[in-house]
This record gives sequence, structure tokens and C-alpha cells, in this order.
Amino acid sequence: MPDPAHDTTVSSPPDENVEERAPLNRERVLRGAVAVADAGGLGGLTIRSLAKELGVKPMSVYHYVANKDEILDGIVDLVYSEVELPEAGGHWRAEMQRRARSARLVLGRHPWAIALLQSRLNPGPATLGHHNAVIGALRQGGFSVEATAHAFALLDSYIHGFALSEAALPIHGPESVPDIAESMMREFFSPDAYPHLLEFTVEHIIKPGYDFGEEFEIGLDLILDGLTRWMPDG
Repeated sequence: MPDPAHDTTVSSPPDENVEERAPLNRERVLRGAVAVADAGGLGGLTIRSLAKELGVKPMSVYHYVANKDEILDGIVDLVYSEVELPEAGGHWRAEMQRRARSARLVLGRHPWAIALLQSRLNPGPATLGHHNAVIGALRQGGFSVEATAHAFALLDSYIHGFALSEAALPIHGPESVPDIAESMMREFFSPDAYPHLLEFTVEHIIKPGYDFGEEFEIGLDLILDGLTRWMPDG
């Protein structure tokens, strides 16, 4: 019988080409779906593409989600979970401002989610918690139930609309603005036909440092200023 103390058998090293994967579970399936949507939009999200992302067979996915609708409900909840919640006890304006900035950044990472946020009929815990926190911050700030509904709708319309505009723009950051704007000016702008558009482009758009994203803060401040004046003790 071999003596274990003198066993010189060399164990085979692990195969470096075998990727170690976390055990499959519902959260991993949903996070895989988010990755697929981030890479190719909702149009590219199928059970087959999701299974490929996870490195499993399509039938394995059905152990954790029943269908694509359940996947969409789940990934919307994951998106909501990334948005910073208003903190209890904070000033309503500061909390709405912080939440709006966070939501814009999250939707910038997941632009496919913009159209889904208000469309799902089976909200998850993160979605419900998010709505509850926003409503709570506004109510604690002195808004009536009706005024809370108006403020919530106004803020979300602005946040989602701005995120949609950013996602659709052909420019991506200040560095790409001058080249695109100047190219459009050469192709389409005529000083005689579009004098105001030309002035706007030259005097604002193609000036160094222009960033469309900065418009978000200006619009958000205008909305919050309006809500402040609208308050009974504003």
C-alpha cells in the first residue's frame, strides 16, 4: 500500500481554459439579461442570446424565469435598484435633485430601459421601494398627495425625456460636438435660409467646452424652483 507521506504523484493543474462561472440563479440570469440589453438593446434580448451570455443551454434559463415578460420585469427592477433613493429626513429639494442626477446616470448606462420604466405591470421590490421613497420625501417636504403626484410626474417626465434625448443624439461628449456641427453646417446650413440656426450653432454649439449634458442641471433647477414657488410656504 503506498505511503501517503512519500507519494510523489503530481496532481494535474487546473485547466486554465475552463472559465469558472458562478452557479446559475435568478439574479445571475437577470444580470445576464441586462448585459445583453446593454450590448445590443432589447431587440437583441432573447432566451437564446441570454443563454449564450450565461454559457448555458436555453432550457436552463427557464428554471429561473418563465418567459421574456418575467425577464423584462426583473431587469426593470434591477435598473431601479441602481438609482439612489431619497433619504428620509432630508430636504425634499436636495433629495429630488440627487435622485434625478442618479437616475439620469443610470439611464445613460441602460438607455433601453427608458421606455420600460413606466410600462411594467408587475413591479418588483426595488421599483416599489423607489416609488415609496420618492413619494415619502415629497410628502415629508410638505407636498399634499395631489401635489406629490404632480411633482413626481413632472420630474420623471423631465428625467426620462432628457435621458431619451441624450441616448438619441449623434454626439457623445464635448469632444465630438465641433466636428459633427461643422459638418452639418457645411452640408445643410445656409446663412440666408437659416440665419437663426446658424447663429445658434456658431455662438453656442461649437464654442469650446459645449456639453449638451449641462442642460440637464439648468432644466432641473428650473423645475425645482417652480415647485418651490408652488409650495404653500414656498
